[in-house]
Amino acid sequence: MRRRAADYRRPVRRRFSRWICALLGLFVVAVLILFVLHHNQHEDRVEHPVHEEDSRMEQVGHKKLNFTEEILSATSFSRQLAEQMTLAKAYVVIAKEHNNLHLAWELSSKIRSCQLLLSKAAMRGQPLTLEEAKPIISSLSSLIYKSQDAHYDIATAIVTMKSHIQALEERANAATVQSTVFGQLVAEAFPKYLHCLILKLSADWLKRLPLQELANEQRNSPRLVDNNLYHFCIFSDNVLATSVVVNSTISNADHPKQIVFHIVTHGVSYGAMQAWFLSNDFKGSTVEVQNIEELSWLNASYAPIVKQLQDEGSRAYYFGENQELKVEPKLRNPKYISLLNHLQFYIPGIYPQLEKIVFLDDDVVVQKDLTPLFSLDLHGNVNGAVETCLEAFHRYYKYLNFSNPAISSKFDPQACGWAFGMNVFDLIAWRKANVSARYHYWQEQNADRTLWRMGTLPAGLLAFYGLTEPLDRRWHVLGLGYDLNIDNRLIESAAVVHFNGNMKPWLKLAIGRYKPLWESMLKGKE
Repeated sequence: MRRRAADYRRPVRRRFSRWICALLGLFVVAVLILFVLHHNQHEDRVEHPVHEEDSRMEQVGHKKLNFTEEILSATSFSRQLAEQMTLAKAYVVIAKEHNNLHLAWELSSKIRSCQLLLSKAAMRGQPLTLEEAKPIISSLSSLIYKSQDAHYDIATAIVTMKSHIQALEERANAATVQSTVFGQLVAEAFPKYLHCLILKLSADWLKRLPLQELANEQRNSPRLVDNNLYHFCIFSDNVLATSVVVNSTISNADHPKQIVFHIVTHGVSYGAMQAWFLSNDFKGSTVEVQNIEELSWLNASYAPIVKQLQDEGSRAYYFGENQELKVEPKLRNPKYISLLNHLQFYIPGIYPQLEKIVFLDDDVVVQKDLTPLFSLDLHGNVNGAVETCLEAFHRYYKYLNFSNPAISSKFDPQACGWAFGMNVFDLIAWRKANVSARYHYWQEQNADRTLWRMGTLPAGLLAFYGLTEPLDRRWHVLGLGYDLNIDNRLIESAAVVHFNGNMKPWLKLAIGRYKPLWESMLKGKE
């Protein structure tokens, strides 16, 4: 029994080992087949694209070479050449000053060769090689050493360069002033389309007698003196700008029929202004147009400003042949010698029967109902205005000459400034405080232009000192004529936006971001 059992076990072991060998052999064959297939596929897919990608990377590398970075690199030949050129240029100037024209010519020739070499490197998009840069670096270095041997040492070069830098700064300052003057001329220029509009409207006014009759009838309208209505005044010779102010105010008013506009203009624009406002409907509101020449009481014997504006010396000071030596360009504006620009100081005299009025400049756009201004409590003050002293610039000491005892003894230099352009005036308090007399006093004191130079705001700061009630900033947002970065949220919340500055919205140089605010208030016919 034992021998059979043993005989029975041996054949089973031999069969089992054969099966294992067969399976291992099949596994090895399968692995070899898979390896061959994978190797062939990898060659087909990867080998050629790698070469293509390498070529593309080389091309991109050449295309994206930044030559400015190459010039700034401490290890580049381009930078070495650029630095040598700078030093050589200094020695060219010094050599010319010492009458060594041959050396100056040699240096200039090498400088041109350097510029040509750098230009070629920049055009091809590849850095300079040692073979390209070595000859010219060597020759230029020898010329620089030659210049130093000619006693053009570094100290001499520094002194010379300082003088030339100073001369360049003076030229740059002169160019800046010239640019400002040109900008001021553009700002003062009267656009052709506005000139044509005035001519056409003036012709309509002269031809259409019914318009003149209607204007005469409105002169006696009881609405013009009704203190239960809301009265606004504008002093301007710009028909289109005035129309935008009126239209934007009416469009945003809750009760436009209760609004009365009082416009004063000069004789040239009077007919055009009348024709425009009589020919257009403004939702039932009343618009009165007056000619400043009708204000016969506003003459040189009564108003010091009239006498000063008529003075030839004042005109020559600001607009004479040598005015560029004394007056900064922004003050050379014809509006400063226009009486229209000073009428806000005579509002009680122009409208003797009114008790409260809102003054608007012709470069504003109204975005909200302004009638609540008439119910504001001014606490006995005359002028309601938005203060502008959020920035240090808008303090009294920036507008007035505090070295003069007449100013320093009566006013606080840190007092907060405010803005004309949207002001509510209590005319009863005005007459009681006799503000116009205060204004006359300070105008007479400034006859020699030592207290302030030009403009209406400094005089207003003096006349309304202690009589101004600060308003919420959202009533009047300024700067749309010069500031590119006013917060959109502030503009949207503003009752009035003001295009103060040279970039008026009716000019080509207007700031494009703000111009739609003004254009949206143009009437269809405009």
